[in-house]
Amino acid sequence: MLKLIGKRLLLMIPTLLLISMISFAIIQLPPGDYLTSYITALSETGETVSEEQVEALRLRYSLDKPPHVQYLHWMGRLIKGDMGMSFEWNRPVTELIGERILLTTIISIVTLLFTWSIAIPIGIYSAVKQYSWQDYLFTFLGFIGLATPGFLLALVFMYIGYAVFGTSVGGLFSPLYQNAPWSMAKIMDLFAHLWIPVIVIGLSGTAGMIRVMRGNLLDELRKQYVITARAKGVPRIRMLLKYPVRVALNPMVSTIGWLLPGIVSGSTIVSVVLGLPTTGPLLLRSLMNQDMYLAGSMVMLLSALTVIGTLISDILLLWIDPRIRYGAREGQ
Repeated sequence: MLKLIGKRLLLMIPTLLLISMISFAIIQLPPGDYLTSYITALSETGETVSEEQVEALRLRYSLDKPPHVQYLHWMGRLIKGDMGMSFEWNRPVTELIGERILLTTIISIVTLLFTWSIAIPIGIYSAVKQYSWQDYLFTFLGFIGLATPGFLLALVFMYIGYAVFGTSVGGLFSPLYQNAPWSMAKIMDLFAHLWIPVIVIGLSGTAGMIRVMRGNLLDELRKQYVITARAKGVPRIRMLLKYPVRVALNPMVSTIGWLLPGIVSGSTIVSVVLGLPTTGPLLLRSLMNQDMYLAGSMVMLLSALTVIGTLISDILLLWIDPRIRYGAREGQ
């Protein structure tokens, strides 16, 4: 097991290096650069920029150098823990990400707990009560959840909040606590606003996880070891939770690698609609404005978290499923 983990850790280095090259190349693909977007934005407001100013800005942001030199310069600083300066914000990238990472993490973790706490029990119940009216009801609600876009649900919540309750449901804080320092009152205000983005972001994930849990558990309930356990008189609840449910959780554990980048990026479109101060809108804005150091650093951060999350998923699968553990030993 340790040998397998060591191999995965060694493979992470070339994987992240290749991802960094591809990410930086994709960011550079659109015509022009940040300076082009900046000048265009100024021209739309009626302002003009002289050639001297353009050249000074080009030298300041190192945009006069070839793309491969810019990449090496960025990677050299990234290895040292310096993500560079954001062109648009004129601030260190680490500061911009650090300001939003806390709220993004809170939303994502609460959404994850909300999703799992609802999806797993409902998925188990639907599988055990297959083709009952409860199963049909949860299936119907699950398909609605999968078919409803998150941003549309966010707009519906915003309309209901304004038309029925006369209040705005956008953002995570009341105007009184928007720029206030952290305190117990501000934390309580945060949790009072948190339920809306949690429901909006978690609805589709909950619906999809219910279907996955139901399908996997149904496959396990038809296997011989379950039939044998029932014939031997093993209590149904004990048999269900100890064996089939444990195996049916494997696909959920294997997707933990996708959860870590989701914690950082958040649901971008929903965050834009609800006006949430998370990292998702920041990444979208950096890509639109070709702010290459900010966009590249965030893409690299998401990629690193994906690779680390995949490693964690593999370790958890080795731990909870003896079949995978024995297969890994035979493969060595």
